[in-house]
Amino acid sequence: MKLLNFTIIKLTVCLILGIIIAHYFKPNFSTTILLSTGLVVTVFGYYLFLRNKHSKQPLFGLISYFCMISLGINAYNFQDDKVSQSHYSHLDSNNSIELTFKIKERLKPDLYNDKYIVSLISANKNEASGHLLINIKRDSSSSPLPVDAIIYTKSDLKDIQKPLNPHQFDYSKYLELRQVYSQIYLQQDQFLTLSDQPTTIYGYADLFRSSINEKLINAGFKDDVLSIINALLLGQRQTIDKSIYNNYVNSGTIHILAVSGLHVGILLLILNFIFRPLLLLKYGHVLRPIIIITILWLFAIVAGLSPSVTRAVTMFSVISFAMHLKRPTNIYNTLAISAFFLLLVKPVFLFEVGFQMSYLAVLGIVSIQPILYKLWQPKYWILDKPWQIFTVTLAAQAGVLPIGLFYFHQFPGLFFISNLVVIPFLGLILGFGLLVISMAMIGFLPKPIVEIYSLIIEWLNGFIAWVAQFEDFLLRDIPFALIQVLITYILIISVVQFYKLKTYKWLVISFISIITLQGTYVFNKFQNQNESLIVFNKSRFSILGFKHNETLEVYHNLDSTKLRNDNIIKNYKVGELIDNVAQYKLEDIYTFNNKTLLVIDSLGVYKNLSFQPDYILLRNSPKVNLTRMIENLQPQQIIADASNYKSYVKRWTATCRDKKIPFHYTNEKGAFIIK
Repeated sequence: MKLLNFTIIKLTVCLILGIIIAHYFKPNFSTTILLSTGLVVTVFGYYLFLRNKHSKQPLFGLISYFCMISLGINAYNFQDDKVSQSHYSHLDSNNSIELTFKIKERLKPDLYNDKYIVSLISANKNEASGHLLINIKRDSSSSPLPVDAIIYTKSDLKDIQKPLNPHQFDYSKYLELRQVYSQIYLQQDQFLTLSDQPTTIYGYADLFRSSINEKLINAGFKDDVLSIINALLLGQRQTIDKSIYNNYVNSGTIHILAVSGLHVGILLLILNFIFRPLLLLKYGHVLRPIIIITILWLFAIVAGLSPSVTRAVTMFSVISFAMHLKRPTNIYNTLAISAFFLLLVKPVFLFEVGFQMSYLAVLGIVSIQPILYKLWQPKYWILDKPWQIFTVTLAAQAGVLPIGLFYFHQFPGLFFISNLVVIPFLGLILGFGLLVISMAMIGFLPKPIVEIYSLIIEWLNGFIAWVAQFEDFLLRDIPFALIQVLITYILIISVVQFYKLKTYKWLVISFISIITLQGTYVFNKFQNQNESLIVFNKSRFSILGFKHNETLEVYHNLDSTKLRNDNIIKNYKVGELIDNVAQYKLEDIYTFNNKTLLVIDSLGVYKNLSFQPDYILLRNSPKVNLTRMIENLQPQQIIADASNYKSYVKRWTATCRDKKIPFHYTNEKGAFIIK
């Protein structure tokens, strides 16, 4: 199938290209508006004066594609909140600001704070706009704020911290995609709730979810079971225990906790069955799809309008309309239409992991699953159904494997076993769950039903935990760069096309892709031949690393539990293509490239040295007279890691400034690196 012969697919590709250009190259807003206006006028003029010839003129199509690229650029730029003069980025943020804002979204809390994305209403009693991250200190008596609650406070805006260690996840960039550029920290007594009533559909959806949760708790559902119900049926994963969440990740079944096409498809089958009697009415064939699509969109809103569920509901809405119009549907066209409208409304969806993996999984299923299924077609139902599930799972995994390795650097080797068991029962879990929620809402939920459904969820969690315990089958810390992702997808496409068409061209492209992919590994190995000294940033601890080509020597004072759960070394290992990691206890003196690093710990011992150190690392808040130490040792630079008291660091910073000696504090400037 020559996909690019479909106009909507061409237009969607051009729209995506425009969004990418706007995101990475930041073209001038007014210039792109003028350019796109000129292109649109040209297209209409071309069509009006040469409409009898335009189908024969490739220039018309070319200008149309440029129009679509401009549309992508403008769609992205129009969503940039900073364009508005009322945006808080134009305020003087050096002083405290009176803020009034509305809760827009509740995020997963950390150990100490509840977190929210809020929409600004006013600043210093003037109209203001923009989105902020709000961190509210939790206490035993506090309860989460509802969506649409209006809050007043006085606080100063703080920057969202950049990564302080190499190859660490950049949370600030992630929030920038959501138009969040600053944050504030509040105690429970530092804000006033002006209103807690819902005023938008998102607020009513949150109130509905809260009501469901309250009734489920009263019915007897416990925390872990309740958190899975929230994830599977309401699209809310904020309350899932970290260990349970990791089990789903490691077993390759995390996708069932993200409401997506699988869940929406099952819901669509249930709704089609429930509303089948409407077909007996005169206008039932019109009424049924309208009701079903309305319910699907209400479900998407309740589930939080995540990229995956929005994509699925949009796609199924298009399919339902096509079936109503009795028009033949093409899955690639349907995917393109849903992507086109979603990206037109929300261009930043393109850069969200959920959106990317959702579409790539579906593309993998529709492209690869038929090929795999034809390899063996069992005659008996009892073999055919598991084989179908297996091929669907394998095809979906092929679709998301490259992008999954790029983002998560791991591959669950037992994904096919866990999915073979989980997917057949997911329909039962969802259908039973909807029944449970309906019964809870009307106030009639017998105890035996609560116990049976809780047992099913507990069995699901237990099975997932059992699969996840086979850690030898979980391939971790796999380096995979963006260029390797692109080459791998070219390889997958070329292999699929060669299987379908059996042409020499696709065979050549397949071999070129394989050779190029191998070449990237050789190039990475060659580029990795270097040495570095790194003082990592780790709160209350000290970690030093010495990189020698593909080997990393780590000196630290972490205990085994913290070391196992810590991602600082893991991220560096993956990002720098490290093969071997050796661990040692901290020492007092290190040498690197004829330079000497002296470590001074809480004992503060440094006298009677037989050498002059080039660098001094202060750790565990040593009680030293820094002025005297600088005069005695005369180092080139002083480093303080995050194991020191901030009051000590503040004093050391002032001393180094007076002595005109460079001072590097890892908790502000990030890891200290010498190459």
